[in-house]
Parts: sequence; C-alpha cells; structure tokens
Amino acid sequence: MKIVIALMAALVFAAPAPLLAQAQKRPASQTPDVIFVPTPQEVVEDMLRLANVRKGDVLYDLGSGDGRIAITAAKKYGVRAVGIDIDPERIREANANAKKAGVTHLVRFRQEDLFKTDFKEATVVTLYLLPDLNVKLRPRLWNELKPGTRIVSHQFEMGTWKPEKKLESNGRSIYFWTIPPKDKQPKL
Repeated sequence: MKIVIALMAALVFAAPAPLLAQAQKRPASQTPDVIFVPTPQEVVEDMLRLANVRKGDVLYDLGSGDGRIAITAAKKYGVRAVGIDIDPERIREANANAKKAGVTHLVRFRQEDLFKTDFKEATVVTLYLLPDLNVKLRPRLWNELKPGTRIVSHQFEMGTWKPEKKLESNGRSIYFWTIPPKDKQPKL
C-alpha cells in the first residue's frame, strides 16, 4: 500500500508541471454573454445586402458563432472578414466552416472578448446580440469606428439610437445604422 501511495504522489507532483505551464499560457476562456443561436442564411444574405457590402470592405462580425456571416461575406462579396467570439468551440467550428467554404485566405476568427477587441479597421459591423449588450457596445462603436462605418443588427436595436433602416426578413427584424461624424453623434 505504501508503494502505491508513493507512486501516486510521484505522479501527482512530477507529471503535471509541464501541463500546468502550458495551461497558464493559454488565454482563459470566459462564459459567453449570449447563447449561440445561428442566424438563418436568408437573414444573413439580407443583412449583407442591407449593409451594402462591397469589394474593399472589412467586415467584423461581433459574436460570430459558427462564422456564417463572415464566411458568406467573403464568399459572395470577396471581402476580408473577421469574426470575434469568446467561445473556443465556436472559433474551432467557424475555422472548419471557413476551410470547407474555401475562404480561409479572406476570413479570420479570433477568440476574444468583443468589449475588449480592436475593431477599428471595420467598414461593416454585424451583430446578433441581446439589446443590453448592443447598448453597452454602442459607445465603443461610436468612439472607435470611422464615420460612415455601417452597422447591421439581427433582431435587436441599440436603445435610443434609432436605426436608419429596418427590414423584415424571414420573420426577423434587421436594423441598420451608419456611424455619424463625431460632432453629429447623439448624446449617450
């Protein structure tokens, strides 16, 4: 019995050291703020059309899930797209979907917190977040995006910031805004 305990103690203290070092290097996963609910493909198409996505755009999908919006934008319009999601499982799925669609040269997926990630280069931003998250994100959108950047939200508005356009698609609402010049931005 003493030999078994000694062997177990040796394994417990010797083997995990390299594993612990590796684990500490990985970014800590956080719990997503919303559950993943995929946007129907018809709604994806209408979101991109409403945003007037065109060659030369850089699309950021905040809360990108399985990557379908970024992948569709890259495949249909040839734009560069970046998907941001905090869930490592969704990032793996999105990367696999991009590979399957043949757009890995145009699409990147990053496991990051959308409230901390840099999205300044975006010319189009797509969202399918809850209303309180849209409102929480709004100051960053106004402060960090260039005037003229187009924002499209599936299903949820941005609080007091009224959309310029609203479209019904497959029983869902799609909202559209353009980042105004700094001197024309509504008060928070």
